[in-house]
Amino acid sequence: MKNQIISRRHVLQTGVAMGLTWALPSARACEFFTPTLRVTHPWTRASVKDATSAIVCMKIDQVSRLDRLIGVETPVAEGAEIIGIEGRSGVNLLVFPGQETVLGETGVQLRLVKLTQPLLLSRSYAMRLYFEKGGAMDAELSVDYMPA
Repeated sequence: MKNQIISRRHVLQTGVAMGLTWALPSARACEFFTPTLRVTHPWTRASVKDATSAIVCMKIDQVSRLDRLIGVETPVAEGAEIIGIEGRSGVNLLVFPGQETVLGETGVQLRLVKLTQPLLLSRSYAMRLYFEKGGAMDAELSVDYMPA
């Protein structure tokens, strides 16, 4: 009888744990990794009608060796560019070991250009970041805020 109680208890505990795993969001849902670094919470604002570009905000840290962001692909834009660094065009951004790089709405920015569709609030879109040493990273671009 005691083994049946323990067995039922174990089954119930396992079921509850699995249910909570599916019901609760992961604490790491907004972290994406390559062998050389971590990208945290790539997000943008919802786009206004007829917008042609969007600024992507994110943090790059836990950089273990010098790397470079060299490309961005997403089905919601035809291209991307880094702006705010004099003399650079396209996507070409050094990320230094031991340092945190923040791409935001001011300063150095990652801009998606030639949007192919509106970016809708509370949606997520596929995005692939390419790093010179770290390789390709599949991430999700969250649309978190309304336009300023």
